Amino acid sequence: MPRIRFSFGDLMLDAELLDTPTAKAVAEILPVTSSVLTWGEEVYFDIPLNVPREADARAVVTPGEIAYWPQGPAIAIGFGRTPISQGDETRLASPCNIFAKAVGSVKALGKVRAGTKVVVSLVG
Repeated sequence: MPRIRFSFGDLMLDAELLDTPTAKAVAEILPVTSSVLTWGEEVYFDIPLNVPREADARAVVTPGEIAYWPQGPAIAIGFGRTPISQGDETRLASPCNIFAKAVGSVKALGKVRAGTKVVVSLVG
């Protein structure tokens, strides 16, 4: 599958796109530049895309899953607990479309601060 890259200044995160309608729609609008917001152990940022919630959308994700939040519209990357998590789960604000899987650990996203510029682009 194709890869995308999130560049948060000096921090880079690559992710493999899944075979979903949301992944195809995201790939079509890249590259995108946005400004990061944080919510607990989650980074998210607005993107210029309007895709409906998919049938398998969910709020509880596994760290490393890259999500599209239709209500944003935004990309959300949870890497730990958020203010509404129960126990150790990673719970996003509402159900999201999972469209990619990070290559490697997402824990380094804890260093990303609100206001950081992020560039999302296709790799290769």
